[in-house]
Amino acid sequence: MQRKTVLVTGCTPGGIGYAVAKEFQSRGCHVIATARNEALLQELRSQGMSAVQLDVTNDASIATCRNEVCKLVDGKLDILINNAGRGLVTPATDIKLDDARAVYETNLFSVMAMVSSFIDLLIPARGLIINVASISALIPYVFGSVYASSKAALASYSRTLRAELRPFGVRVQVVMAGTVKSNMGNSPKGSLPSNSLYQRARHLYEARLGFSQKSGSNPMPTGKFAMNLVDNAFKPEVSLFWRTWFGRSDWFYYGGMSRLLYCGSCLGEWILDMAIWKKFGMYELEAILEDDRKKDGRKDL
Repeated sequence: MQRKTVLVTGCTPGGIGYAVAKEFQSRGCHVIATARNEALLQELRSQGMSAVQLDVTNDASIATCRNEVCKLVDGKLDILINNAGRGLVTPATDIKLDDARAVYETNLFSVMAMVSSFIDLLIPARGLIINVASISALIPYVFGSVYASSKAALASYSRTLRAELRPFGVRVQVVMAGTVKSNMGNSPKGSLPSNSLYQRARHLYEARLGFSQKSGSNPMPTGKFAMNLVDNAFKPEVSLFWRTWFGRSDWFYYGGMSRLLYCGSCLGEWILDMAIWKKFGMYELEAILEDDRKKDGRKDL
């Protein structure tokens, strides 16, 4: 029986993509791992995977990768996993548009480009596209509006893509990832400008940095997350009505806090607003500002 072929973007060791690639490899799949850094490719190859250089934000790099992958898989790709991502931690009122564009280029536009480039390899295999989004798309993710909105846009794009590709036999799954141990979470991008509205509560911003990797967010071990994602990818194809319970789901909620936040979103947004208000200490900032107003009032008297 021919091995399943799997292409994974963003396979730097220590991240979700690398763990997912290794898990598929352990199941006997032919894995094509990608990374921007040429130095990593030899390491990936030494572990028995095929490896191709890829910068998902560069059209020429995507085209070159597609041609190389086509030769490796003989024109048929079973699974495409769009995992490469970029984070940003900054208040919504302090966003620099160049930073926001860079996040959207990686988290959204690159996925669109990858799907367009590889769809001719996926259709012959009646393949599967897995787009890695985030549970942050459902919550008021304080200081993470750019990242969260890019993942929300990815989820919306994927929903429509699923309907459009269904006649061709290509399935689309969205991974609504909760907190997971990863390199990206350990080194968040962003800063708090000196003139920010939130300088008075800078400790709240600093506490928010690396939130997904802290014990309070209950991050899931990367290997466990990868194992369950691959388990779900290999579930059988069943009818739409039974899919959530017995087959490969269209929406895969997994990772630390994912089920809790999903349930909260079903019960009402007010619950999430209240929980996030407390979790990220916004009430502290409100108290600071209220105290300032009282002091200013006494001065006026």
